[in-house]
Amino acid sequence: MNARSLEVPVEKLEVSAYQIPTDFPEADGTLGWDSTTIIVVKLHGGGKAGLGYSYGSKAVAVLIDNQLRKTVIGQDAMAIAGRWQAMVKAIRNLGRPGICSMAIAAVDTALWDLKARLLDLPLVTLLGAARAEAPVYGSGGFTSYSPEQLQQQLGGWANEGIQAVKMKVGSDPEQDPKRVQLAREAIGEGVALFVDGNGAYGRKQALALADSFTKYRVTWFEEPVSSDDLEGLRLLRDRGPAGMDIAAGEYGYDQYYFRRMLAAGAVDVLQADATRCAGITGFMAASALCQGYGIPLSAHTAPSLHAHPVCALPHIRPLEYFHDHVRIEAMFFDGVLKPVNGALQPDTSRPGLGLELREADAVQYAV
Repeated sequence: MNARSLEVPVEKLEVSAYQIPTDFPEADGTLGWDSTTIIVVKLHGGGKAGLGYSYGSKAVAVLIDNQLRKTVIGQDAMAIAGRWQAMVKAIRNLGRPGICSMAIAAVDTALWDLKARLLDLPLVTLLGAARAEAPVYGSGGFTSYSPEQLQQQLGGWANEGIQAVKMKVGSDPEQDPKRVQLAREAIGEGVALFVDGNGAYGRKQALALADSFTKYRVTWFEEPVSSDDLEGLRLLRDRGPAGMDIAAGEYGYDQYYFRRMLAAGAVDVLQADATRCAGITGFMAASALCQGYGIPLSAHTAPSLHAHPVCALPHIRPLEYFHDHVRIEAMFFDGVLKPVNGALQPDTSRPGLGLELREADAVQYAV
């Protein structure tokens, strides 16, 4: 077989946006919302269809349609690196961070899924498996929740065998220690407790709260200050309580962002989100940076998308089993993974990501 026989042109690109109301009003330390929008891409070629998606706004779908479609149609679906570079070049004058990287993410993931399906391989095998499963932490605990809702959600994950849970803090700093206490009471002593400030605190305020959270054995403090305040994150990392990791990075859209954060010594754990940082390609590149700095990587949200690439990484922390995305992915896709003993295990009997869009269920949410 010669090399050219492996080329498979992309014949068709479909993109759709769907807006799904939350099941209850949600908020964190700096923002409130009542809906989430998912952008779904399908790429067709060689008799197969690859699936990719991102979370953002309808503008992401418009950008894919207007700017990125021409970079992939008629091009080789097997040459993902070349298509990724072409997409980055195409949005040069539009700005790399934000919706441009989200748009690239959805198309790039669809390319990886299509390539794996063409080769009849699960994505984790194509990427190179390093582990059989990806541990998760349950994520929600929104500041808009009542104490009863908070305890029910976090305690429910603990009862399901998930070994770590994360709650939002920052809307009412004076009440945060009490809310953290309620969370600890709900999950018991054997489950790890994480908190996420979403950049709501000032530096000294965050230090004081970190000290107060130690009483309830909090071991992960995410974005105690703005993720743009690298000096502040480094301060928390250096002066915060022993045994409490500082995590950030979810708003990273390119490798320069991640490199600056790592070079500043700002985090104990870097977070990267393949739906934001330009897809599977960008996510794997973030992992390579982490290896160079000796810092573990944690996947941010979108658990059905991240399970395969996380299982191809050597040095990880649990991936985020985020309430909103867990709910949406179960509503939209067949093949969604569910945690078993606190971990997601890719279904290696299914090619690619192992997901299929249930279009009849999704259409009612189309925007």
